[in-house]
Amino acid sequence: MSTENQDIHILVVDDERDIRDGCERILGRRGYKVSKAENGEEAVDLVDKSPFAIVLLDLKMPGMDGLEVLGRIRDSHPDTMVIVITGFATVETAIEAMKRGAYDFIPKPFKPDQLRIVVDRAIERKRLSDEARRLETERQRTLKDLHLEQSRTRTVIRALPDGVIVTTPDAHVALMNPACMRLLSLPEDFQPGEHVCHYIKEEGFCTLVTRASRGEVPEGQTSFTYEFSTEGDKYLRTDSTTIRSDTGECLGAVTVVIDITGLMVLDRLKSEFVAKVSHELRSPLSTIHEQLAMVLAKLTDEAPAEQRHLLSRAREKTQGLITMIGDLLDLSRIESGLVTKDRRPVDVAATLTGVVEFLRSKAEGKGQTLTLTLPEQGLPPVSADPQSLEIVFGNLITNAIHYTGEKGRIEVDATRRENQVRVAVQDNGFGIEKRHHEKIFERFYRVKDDNTRYITGTGLGLPIVKGIVEDLGGTLELVSAPGEGSTFTVVLPVSS
Repeated sequence: MSTENQDIHILVVDDERDIRDGCERILGRRGYKVSKAENGEEAVDLVDKSPFAIVLLDLKMPGMDGLEVLGRIRDSHPDTMVIVITGFATVETAIEAMKRGAYDFIPKPFKPDQLRIVVDRAIERKRLSDEARRLETERQRTLKDLHLEQSRTRTVIRALPDGVIVTTPDAHVALMNPACMRLLSLPEDFQPGEHVCHYIKEEGFCTLVTRASRGEVPEGQTSFTYEFSTEGDKYLRTDSTTIRSDTGECLGAVTVVIDITGLMVLDRLKSEFVAKVSHELRSPLSTIHEQLAMVLAKLTDEAPAEQRHLLSRAREKTQGLITMIGDLLDLSRIESGLVTKDRRPVDVAATLTGVVEFLRSKAEGKGQTLTLTLPEQGLPPVSADPQSLEIVFGNLITNAIHYTGEKGRIEVDATRRENQVRVAVQDNGFGIEKRHHEKIFERFYRVKDDNTRYITGTGLGLPIVKGIVEDLGGTLELVSAPGEGSTFTVVLPVSS
């Protein structure tokens, strides 16, 4: 008995009880659920109450005959498969029944195998018909959902406050929302379809959008970011991301355009404020620092220890403030692009040698060893501002000295790999917990624990280093663990 046939309900309609019972036995053995009716009126009533997959229908019955029952079933349940059974197997009767919608025709008397074959064939036909209808319904629903989804997507895109540009793989504009048209000052009669360069003349922007549309975003990046200004001192920031299908095929790109004019103005005002305040504070603080140094130098050995300690602490604090002002000015110069503006080929080996020699006495004051290792074949130049490289290496080595204990070891190792210069500053100092690795590059953030509580600093050194290195097109890497020391590696591109 097939379990898949248990859900199939068959109705046998015949005025002969033997035929009804015989069909029930034959079909019941195959797992079909069978109901019986002895006349047309009873059959119509049963069909109206519960639909059947198959109806075996005798044509010649008293009262309502089979052809009338067939018509009633076809009107109310067109999906029901009707198989006509009759002892009057004339060609005319068969043709008439088929015209009125009967699926098949079987004459009496019939053998069990004949009945099973005809019924199984009808069931298979019904399954195929049901599956075809299901697929068609699913297709229509999918098309409707797709249409609705497209409408929703376009509505959302049009309502976005930021600009959106959708481009094809050949960088032709497929869609641009009203916000983007306003940001780019495009006319109201704008029509998509042209290459992105037709609408936006900024060469750098067009290049990146074209590359993103072709799927040329480098590995490790998710998008291309570009900033540019338009007429009227408007500053725009764009992010272009490649669109890919489920199979990885490039379908084009989506570019988001954001107006950052307000942020740029605010940033400029902030930088101007910091620079002005810093300049105003640096001179009086330097004067106070020098006067404290003079007072300390003139103190006699008989001066109270507490007085000497207070003056020393005041001198340290003023030095800390002077250092912080210098760092703030450096940050201001980095943000304005001045630190890396004057670029030229710089000898990295000579710069490192000068910084290491300058700081060696500081390291020796703590009993530390500071070594520099350079490759025998030398190092190629990098395109940078000489002062900016001194700031980078000076900050990293000074930090290594501060955060390494007495008689510690600091090693500066410079190498070349392909088209890059790598400078690693390694120490065996206190080390940094993993949870601090990202935060130490934030402004004013400092790790405070038992080892570092007495170390003075502004928390601006590493943000300055990171800003300069990134402006030079390089990266800053960190490997560190508590008690195992730290290694900061600067990676810079070789000057072309």
